[in-house]
Amino acid sequence: MKLAVAALLVASAAAFAPSPASKASTSLKVSELELGVTEPLGVYDPLGWLESEPEAFERRRAVERKHGRVAMAAVVGTIVHNNHIVFDGYLSPSAGLKFSDVPTGIDGIRAIPTAGLAQILAFFALVELAWMPASKYDGDYGVGYFGVDIADPEEKARKLNVELNNGRAAMMGIMGNMVAEVLTGQTMYEQYSAGHISPFGDGQGVF
Repeated sequence: MKLAVAALLVASAAAFAPSPASKASTSLKVSELELGVTEPLGVYDPLGWLESEPEAFERRRAVERKHGRVAMAAVVGTIVHNNHIVFDGYLSPSAGLKFSDVPTGIDGIRAIPTAGLAQILAFFALVELAWMPASKYDGDYGVGYFGVDIADPEEKARKLNVELNNGRAAMMGIMGNMVAEVLTGQTMYEQYSAGHISPFGDGQGVF
């Protein structure tokens, strides 16, 4: 069941593929405007932004890519923590707070001391401003694919498509998880261990 939940969160990418397509290239040596085009939607630009605001596409694609990466990390973290896989030791020795004391789900953020939240925000700032700056729109930070640079443009395009689509699925998945948790009052673990897969029931069963 746990594997089914994980697969469900990651595998729905193709259904949500709002991506423009054209012929501009970036330093990635693949066409950014052709990435993410998924059948049956094809080129999905219902508001006509490619025609009316073509100069804004690069930034929007960078935002989509970064949000997708963050969402993928969030989904993995949610699944891991909801299965009670945690670090040993203390999150805050001064507060006597162990990692295992942090509750799963949205309530976990409330258990983190203020100093810990400040450290998280400082790390975000480091990533955004220096390590992986948001101003670098192509999203290529020189780390390659698990440390390996992909020289073949077709293979690179395929993996970038996978990243975009998985990111889209993850954005839907993490938002859906948070909404379901608020509606049901149950964490992901509590929902699927009880067989409660609908947010519109009484907390037990399918409906």
